[in-house]
Amino acid sequence: MSSILSKTGSQASGRPPAAVEIAPEGVLAAALPGPGQAPVYAYQPLPAGALLPGIGEANLRAPEAVAAAIRSTLGQVSPRTRSVTLVLPDTVVKVFVLDFDSLPSKAAEAYPVLRFRLRKMVPFDVEHAGLSYQVLVENETECKVLAAVLPGPVLAEYEAAVRAAGYEPGAVLPSSLAALEVGSSSGSIESMESALIANLSPLALTTCITNGQDLLLYRTLDLPLDPDRRLQEVQRGIAVASAYFEDKLGVSPHRLYYAGSYGMEYDGAVEGGVETFARWLDDPELTVVDLAPRPETGAATALGHANIAGVAGALAGAR
Repeated sequence: MSSILSKTGSQASGRPPAAVEIAPEGVLAAALPGPGQAPVYAYQPLPAGALLPGIGEANLRAPEAVAAAIRSTLGQVSPRTRSVTLVLPDTVVKVFVLDFDSLPSKAAEAYPVLRFRLRKMVPFDVEHAGLSYQVLVENETECKVLAAVLPGPVLAEYEAAVRAAGYEPGAVLPSSLAALEVGSSSGSIESMESALIANLSPLALTTCITNGQDLLLYRTLDLPLDPDRRLQEVQRGIAVASAYFEDKLGVSPHRLYYAGSYGMEYDGAVEGGVETFARWLDDPELTVVDLAPRPETGAATALGHANIAGVAGALAGAR
């Protein structure tokens, strides 16, 4: 699934051969050394409180530290261009699946229609927001559109950090939409397979359901800080997504693709990965697998708690 968020609405096929994901825990960079070669990765943790993602106020509380981490990680993966894809936390970007009778084929005419529809759906200025869209389904009777939007000032913050690091933001993607691309490009999800995907961060859970090239569900749920309440919300969020899967597709999901953090608190200890998430869910009918398994080679630094799905997906459409 090719989805991109940029102020120009450029297409995935034009994405740079390098990507950087900025999260509260740290910065993860990836680059393709050359055509047909496997990505290389580098990671650097951020100081606590340096980044607080959201749509209502400033996100980068320590912009110099964030820019330094971007500069360090990208420098270690040696990108071929100064232009990079920027992967942002899901809580920064609002994603909608919208239904229209029809939509203008020219982007210049479609954007005003989308902004008009979104005006009452988001609590920020849509006219000056970053916005992109992708047509999922189009026929004589309907047009189903995936739209992603984030506040202009928030987008400017992240772009400024990339430029301060000496690079140029060539495209911008929310983490979960980026992760969806790695499944289809790597073959971990068959092209026409219906799939349930979960992306867990310390702050939020995003659940997605794909059916071929269609996106049936995209839902981001803010999580409480209390570990017990967080566990309950995660279990509830997956149960709701599984029920929606069965309602829409007529079968229960038997596999969940995991694209989330490798650092989660479980029984008083910090563990990570699919094993911990599977224990959280405690559902014998649902097998949890990695959407993007960690690389055995190509990591310039220890990857910490980072999951590579976002940056790997961002590179899936790279030129």
